[in-house]
Amino acid sequence: MGKTIIIAEAGVNHNGDMTTAKGLIDAAATAGVDYVKFQTFKTENLVSSDAPTAEYQKTATNETSQFAMLKRLELSETQHLELIDYCHQKGVKFLSTAFDLDSIDLLSRFDLDFWKIPSGEITNYPYLVKIARTSKPVVMSTGMCDLADVKNALDVLTQNGVKKEHITLLHCNTQYPTPMSDVNLNAMITLADTFGVKTGYSDHTQGIEIPIAAVALGSTVIEKHFTLDRNMEGPDHKASLEPQELNAMTIAIRNVEQALGTGDKTPSSSETPNKQVARKSIVAKRQIKQGESFTEENITVKRPGNGISPMRWREVIGTTATRDFAPDELIEI
Repeated sequence: MGKTIIIAEAGVNHNGDMTTAKGLIDAAATAGVDYVKFQTFKTENLVSSDAPTAEYQKTATNETSQFAMLKRLELSETQHLELIDYCHQKGVKFLSTAFDLDSIDLLSRFDLDFWKIPSGEITNYPYLVKIARTSKPVVMSTGMCDLADVKNALDVLTQNGVKKEHITLLHCNTQYPTPMSDVNLNAMITLADTFGVKTGYSDHTQGIEIPIAAVALGSTVIEKHFTLDRNMEGPDHKASLEPQELNAMTIAIRNVEQALGTGDKTPSSSETPNKQVARKSIVAKRQIKQGESFTEENITVKRPGNGISPMRWREVIGTTATRDFAPDELIEI
């Protein structure tokens, strides 16, 4: 299995403050993730003036207006460039999700490695077409979707310039935080089997065990929200990892990648020396005289395993001892 792409989702957890945004980049770089991802939008293009907040947003911010909440969280072009430069300094790649057509134009100027399409835009036909016409790879979340929704979006992307092999679908549940009973991680496998594309997982559960399990199931991309402090005010902090948890998740994912191995069932180099220690050989149960036949009464099986394998038991029974054997001595035939 190849290396899992780990996207640390800073999102809007910078709260509109560049010092906090850079602190998030520091934490992502320290954790050793591949990308730190922000969100790019013009509030006027994203939501109507009377759009209500989701229940989790209302609880986290006491804000009933999406417009007012999001306006405080916009990043300007200058701020984007500053964060991109800071990512470069820290050795972690910058990524951002565009939430409107103008923001696609902005991010196009930065030549990012791929597009990250959020769950909410999967039914946005003009948005999908604009992204597809750049012909760049796409990683697309599929929260709130059934298979028909996913197929329709894939059709738009592939018919407008994105090669199927350059698309990765992320299974996702958009509730913040996601109840464990609603994760349905096996749906990631269903996406892979149904559409024949690479798959991954965008996680909104609390904790790190579900992303780790997703990697064990074959996820090629993991996306996870993180914050500097879950107690900060803002819509996504409560469902985010703190820096030490992000670090632990990254270490665990890299360990799981190694542990998955090649799939070949052969003894590993580390365990091969244990064969003689843990396996057994046929030995004398009591003193055996030369010329005596080996029987179930005078031979037995004990460690170490550097003699005749017990799997040859029937071959040994009935043969004649060519010399004397002391108790526990390895049998030779």
